[in-house]
Amino acid sequence: SPATTTKNKRPMNRNKLRQDILTKRQQLPPEQRQQASARISQQLQQLEAYTSANTILFYVNFRSEVETLPAMAQAMTDGKTVAAPLTITASKQLIVYQLHDLMQDLQPGYCGIPEPDPHRCPRVEPADLDLVIVPGSVFDRQGGRLGYGGGYYDRFLSQQASQACCIALCYGMQIVEKVPTQSHDVPVHYLISEQQTIKTGRPSPP
Repeated sequence: SPATTTKNKRPMNRNKLRQDILTKRQQLPPEQRQQASARISQQLQQLEAYTSANTILFYVNFRSEVETLPAMAQAMTDGKTVAAPLTITASKQLIVYQLHDLMQDLQPGYCGIPEPDPHRCPRVEPADLDLVIVPGSVFDRQGGRLGYGGGYYDRFLSQQASQACCIALCYGMQIVEKVPTQSHDVPVHYLISEQQTIKTGRPSPP
C-alpha cells in the first residue's frame, strides 16, 4: 500500500542524508576543520547561554567532528564545571562525569570515542546541567538535528536533562534546508557554525 512505501522511504532519506553529509564532512581538510572549530568556540564563548552556565556537558570530538577539547579547557579556565558523557550501550544511556584534567580523565570508550574514566571522575546529575553541547550529522535552522542513529542524546535530553539549554556545533556544510525529523528527535536551542550563530525556533528553557 502507498502508506507503507512512504513509511519505509522516510528512514532511508534520513540515512542517506546522514551518510552524504558525513562523507562530505570527512573530506574537509584538517586545517580547515581546526580553523572552523576555533571560530565556533569563540562564538560559543560569547553566548549568554554559555557565560551564565555553571555546569556544561560537552561531547568529546571524534573523527571529523567540530573540535571541543580547546573549548572544554577554556570552560575550565572560566571556572565552569565541565562534564562529558559515558555511553552505556546495554541500556542506551549517557552517564555524565565531571572532568578535571583533559589529558588524564579521558580514555577510549564506545566506538573509540574518548570518554571519562568512571574510576577517576565524579558523577554529575543530569538535572544540574545548565548547558549541553551536542554533536550530530545534519542540522537545520529550525533546530532540527540528526544524530548518528543511536538516539542517545535525544533520550538523554528529553528524559534526564530537559531543563538544559542545548547547543549544537557544526560546520556550515552540515546545515540543510530541512532535516526530516521524527517525533523523538529533540531540537536544539542554538546552532553554531563557523559562519554564524543561529537561535532556532525552539523556545529557550526557563
